[in-house]
Amino acid sequence: MSTPPVPDVLPHVDAVKAALEAVDLTVFVGGTPGGVWTPPDRFAVLYPDPGTAVRESLADERTTLDSLMQVTCVGGDVERALWVAWQVRRALAEPLDVAGRVCWRPEDLGGPPVQRDDDVTPPLYFVPVQYRICSALA
Repeated sequence: MSTPPVPDVLPHVDAVKAALEAVDLTVFVGGTPGGVWTPPDRFAVLYPDPGTAVRESLADERTTLDSLMQVTCVGGDVERALWVAWQVRRALAEPLDVAGRVCWRPEDLGGPPVQRDDDVTPPLYFVPVQYRICSALA
């Protein structure tokens, strides 16, 4: 008897990034580039957690993945930040495509109101939106 594979969050991160890029968003993972750079007037930053391998039965086979991914939607003004949030919502409205996995539709958990970041010049506006990502072995 072989042990079932433990779920890996990285293919899910790649799938979320690909879904966001498919709606023409510029996407960074884990933060924006360091140093001096000129940000686009709107973009998204994906902050994934490592996920949890969840028991699928009393047999203790942990093949289901449950992960939280925050997408910080950024724009040069409030409208652009909200436009990015809308594009993210559109992109994540369908189940993700992850090889060897069956994915639930990402669950939109919302986020706080748009905020202004005065630590950058010119100031940017951002709104973090969280999504619950779940999948099981296909």
